[in-house]
Amino acid sequence: LLLQMLVASAFLACAYAAANYNQDAGAYITKTGADIQPDGHYNYNYETSNGIAAQESGLGGYQVNGGYSYYSPEGELVQIQYVADENGFQPQGALLPTPPPIPAAILKSLEYIRTHPQYVEPAQRSHGGSRGGFSRSVFG
Repeated sequence: LLLQMLVASAFLACAYAAANYNQDAGAYITKTGADIQPDGHYNYNYETSNGIAAQESGLGGYQVNGGYSYYSPEGELVQIQYVADENGFQPQGALLPTPPPIPAAILKSLEYIRTHPQYVEPAQRSHGGSRGGFSRSVFG
């Protein structure tokens, strides 16, 4: 009976270890490179043994172009490209969510607004007084 329990415990321990094994834990860098210039321009890249790769180049604090890729748990290659500049971080990739299309009624409304600008009444002028030419406030 003791031997059977020992064998069953060993079997359960192996099953638990196999279920929690992370093949990425042993990943290592297979390729790496970097170049940093005194004027702030730089580039770097790396690849790992488990299929992760990244590269980036730019001018520190102003503009960056780069990308990275990896394999999803389902084995699908995921690739992301990005730009970061005065307009912010702008990633692109098939995995990233995209907004739904704008409904036709909204597009029609926006076109109407664009072609029919709103009428704005001209500001009233002050007629004298000691306010230096400023018009009187509605509240006082």
